[in-house]
Amino acid sequence: MADPTTIRRLYGRRQGHKLRQGQSALVEELLPQVSVPETGPLDAQTLFGDDRPLEVEIGFGGGEHLAGQAAMRPTHGFIGCEPFLNGVVGALNHIRDGALSNVRLHMGDALEVIERLPDASLSRAYLLHPDPWPKARHAKRRMVNHGPLDLIAAKLKPGSEFRLGTDDPTYCRWAMMVMGQRKDFVWQAQTAQDFLTRPADWPETRYERKARRQGHEVWYFRYVRV
Repeated sequence: MADPTTIRRLYGRRQGHKLRQGQSALVEELLPQVSVPETGPLDAQTLFGDDRPLEVEIGFGGGEHLAGQAAMRPTHGFIGCEPFLNGVVGALNHIRDGALSNVRLHMGDALEVIERLPDASLSRAYLLHPDPWPKARHAKRRMVNHGPLDLIAAKLKPGSEFRLGTDDPTYCRWAMMVMGQRKDFVWQAQTAQDFLTRPADWPETRYERKARRQGHEVWYFRYVRV
């Protein structure tokens, strides 16, 4: 596994614009109800009170995809991790407006949550539009590196999916290179169109819409854990 400091350290901002009164109230009232416990082992029983399939989204942005997946599969439990406070507020809005009882949130490092899950306990893991860290000297900060991927692979059930989305050409090439080196994931694309077309069960995010407005292509990678 990679140097732990390259996995554990979070880079970048934690908060953007100042929260409005209603947003602050969501953080104070709803977030404690849906937060992942800060310590101890985690499993479906701990998080949701029953034995259900678990899925995790690493860096959920504004929460659109997380909420969309949770609404599509109400019998699954969803863990969303995001260090950016304004993104957490966005997810809380979706949880409230959609009356989503199957979502738990962690405002911080996703890997700190994932490592507390039992091995082979996840049905899906999502990494959508991660920070590309485009400079070569920052490549170790990318989530698609063997250290984080070793942990994600350990927690995914055989036959489960790891989904990656990006509109950054550098990250696309990097991900193809790193994932191509792994024997524990099989890329599901058979043709170029397979990773240029968003699957029907892949809710669109604001980042995708913004990328297309800017004339960028978006790539959708689906890997099965073997």
